[in-house]
Amino acid sequence: MSDDILAVIGLGYVGLPLAVEFGKHRPVIGFDIRDDRIKELRTGKDHTREVEPDELAAAQHLVFTSDPQDLREARIFIITVPTPVDAHKRPDLTPLLKASETVGRALKRGDIVIYESTVYPGATEEDCVPVLERVSGLNFNEDFFCGYSPERINPGDKAHRLTTITKVTSGSTPETAETVDRLYSSIVSAGTHKAESIRVAEAAKVIENTQRDLNIALVNELAIIFNRMGIDTEAVLKAAGTKWNFLPFRPGLVGGHCIGVDPYYLTHKAEALGYHPQVILAGRRINDGMGAFVAGQMVKAMLRCRIQVDGARVLVLGLTFKENCPDLRNTRVVDVVKELRDYGVQVDVHDPWADAKEALHEYGLDLIGTPEAGAYDGIVLAVAHDTFRTAGPAALRRYGRDGALFCDLKSVFARDASDLRL
Repeated sequence: MSDDILAVIGLGYVGLPLAVEFGKHRPVIGFDIRDDRIKELRTGKDHTREVEPDELAAAQHLVFTSDPQDLREARIFIITVPTPVDAHKRPDLTPLLKASETVGRALKRGDIVIYESTVYPGATEEDCVPVLERVSGLNFNEDFFCGYSPERINPGDKAHRLTTITKVTSGSTPETAETVDRLYSSIVSAGTHKAESIRVAEAAKVIENTQRDLNIALVNELAIIFNRMGIDTEAVLKAAGTKWNFLPFRPGLVGGHCIGVDPYYLTHKAEALGYHPQVILAGRRINDGMGAFVAGQMVKAMLRCRIQVDGARVLVLGLTFKENCPDLRNTRVVDVVKELRDYGVQVDVHDPWADAKEALHEYGLDLIGTPEAGAYDGIVLAVAHDTFRTAGPAALRRYGRDGALFCDLKSVFARDASDLRL
């Protein structure tokens, strides 16, 4: 198995670290359909900042390609493409199915295809395998085999890395499950957990983020309630947190490629089986509505301070879905921007981590460079980048005019350092 060539399909936040780690020990083909991504990686750079140049250089057995023909050399395929939702919050398996077609054209007898993308239970065997069979002309569990090992990459997290997070593994046959488990055990020092089946592994992944989503929804709802009571939510959570088993969740915008997306995969499957989830969807509604709530609170505060809302200028600091990370996928900061603009507010967005071209392409937002001092009626600290933490509240306030409002959405600073926070 150690001599078999392995191919990783999709070189984003999940696929690249995986390809690099395997590439330190065995022959690996890193495949991506984006030619510009391949060119970038061949120069030893990674714009996602998940892999440093020295780590790329250490993967001596890794080659990059955008040519599907090169995949024919591989015997093990790991698919790590995005699994988003569409505008109606329905699972969009298009990237996954297209990747399955690509792999199907390279599939040979005895090969193993492993999926890491987040899906609903049953998707691997019910949606992906038929594509592999149709394109390859081979029979599942006779000619080729499948595994599922859900990704647990946390973008921007330099402490919890691929090798230090327990890896859940599974296979379509007992023998395949053992092979997949040994494969990941060779690079994951934290160890593996071999699930009973592919469906169990799929379900485990999708509930990891559903659980976090619901916990955040609870504190978001508490923040809304305490706001009406005139109680500081952060102070309440600190007090409650003195109990040993109180979970340390904080209110905020819930975006990104996982927490704000994965629950819809589970609810989609449940509804297809005739069950309408109530708690999960209620949590999603609360979290999806937080952008409007934040904007509404900002506008109310401006009115109380007799700031003319229509035509006012507000600076939003941060656009990425989380701190110290360039990832813009499914960021909910855009909800705050949209809502403020609907009130007639002129909004500028500044984020030293975000790629300006990507922000324009994905959201139609023109990011600004260094903000002008004394130019704004309000400042919203939306993402807790270290850059903003280090600058401090006094420096961030200097972007505002006299009497401007400062909203610390992430409660980064002390309560008396801001005019408004969740």
